[in-house]
Amino acid sequence: MIPLQKGDKKLLNAWAFYDWANSVYPLVITSAVFPIFYEALFSKTGHYIDVLGFSVKNSALISFVTAFAFLMVAFLSPLLSGIADYVGNKRFFMKFFCYLGALSCMGLYWFDLDNIYLSLLFYLLGLIGFWGSLVFYNSYLPDIAFEEQQDAISAKGYSLGYFGSVILLVVNLSMVMKPEWFNITGVDGMPSAMKAMRYSFVMVGAWWILFSQYTYYYLPKGNNNSGEVTRTVIFNGFSELKKVWFLLEENVRLKKYLGSFFVYSMAVQTVMLVATYFGAQEIAWESKDQSTLGLIICILLIQIVAIFGAYTTSKASEKYGNIPVLIVINSIWMVLCIAAYFIILPIHFYVMAALVGLVMGGIQSLSRSTYSKFLPETQDTASFFSFYDVAEKIGIVIGMLVYGIIDQRTGSPRYAIVFLAVFFFIGIVLLRKVPKK
Repeated sequence: MIPLQKGDKKLLNAWAFYDWANSVYPLVITSAVFPIFYEALFSKTGHYIDVLGFSVKNSALISFVTAFAFLMVAFLSPLLSGIADYVGNKRFFMKFFCYLGALSCMGLYWFDLDNIYLSLLFYLLGLIGFWGSLVFYNSYLPDIAFEEQQDAISAKGYSLGYFGSVILLVVNLSMVMKPEWFNITGVDGMPSAMKAMRYSFVMVGAWWILFSQYTYYYLPKGNNNSGEVTRTVIFNGFSELKKVWFLLEENVRLKKYLGSFFVYSMAVQTVMLVATYFGAQEIAWESKDQSTLGLIICILLIQIVAIFGAYTTSKASEKYGNIPVLIVINSIWMVLCIAAYFIILPIHFYVMAALVGLVMGGIQSLSRSTYSKFLPETQDTASFFSFYDVAEKIGIVIGMLVYGIIDQRTGSPRYAIVFLAVFFFIGIVLLRKVPKK
């Protein structure tokens, strides 16, 4: 096949379609079915389990495992992006992490408290696979789209992801709520709903692999470089990060933007990763069934509203500029974190979910496209996006550790959520310092 030219509509759509393929992971595994499944496993243990000789709260445990996964991604991405730039094969590494994440999702079928270490390993590898593939996926944006196209195609990718993941989620939740419709029956003391959740993990992996093939068919292999991968090349990734750091000294706008992104991103991603656990533990649901149904409604509401949020933010950025819109979105996030301390009733959680959805899609798509716009003219996009992703991952490590420690010490995530508002406030201050030109 003749490679498609930069800016080609078919190439742009193929790139954006990877969001359709991989967004089932953050929705079904991170936000929806797995957290409900995970909470159900702990329903008879008082939310605590012995791990490595310590009694750890279940939500704090998953926070610590998540932080460790992001720490690994932060270490691996500069190594692999340096190799990808040298041999010109970003697509290979994107595929590798995609398949690692998808197969690990399938492995969650066997998640069990009696085998907690193996179970957490599957969860860990799933996170590494998802976020590792995004390093290379994001780095393709300036390669396949011109600057004036990047806001729109970035928003389209997120919107496709929200829409596609909702389709699979509706199927999975139908299996959970009405397993008899799918002829799913419990075995060996395992309720049919729990069995349906395990099936959903396998379906996520299959969906991810299947629909990513369209993206791989059209995406270029990478830059036209070649050569043997030596020890110098392997560790060249860290040299590339160092080079990017010095290049930031010449690009004040990009440097200041990255500083603000580092701070507010740690809060955004932490909230998204722990929201369902918060809702399951802190909201006064009338019954277990109402809790499950309520969380499902909130998750669907977030996804649907996020589609509107992504497009609205894209249009607003065209009129007012990226940085002013990001300042407004961060301000809304800060208020939501403070308000989360006071929510108790399900109706409060529904309203909060709608507002979170509105700003969730906007801040993700606009952050990615803003960084891409601020990049200097260079073919070394993988290293620049590796730096971006390393900053994001280290931020998430800090955010998840802060959340987990506060949750473990206080026994309630309310204090942890409120503390995240501080990060949004600092992010706003730093965004205001970003030069307009």
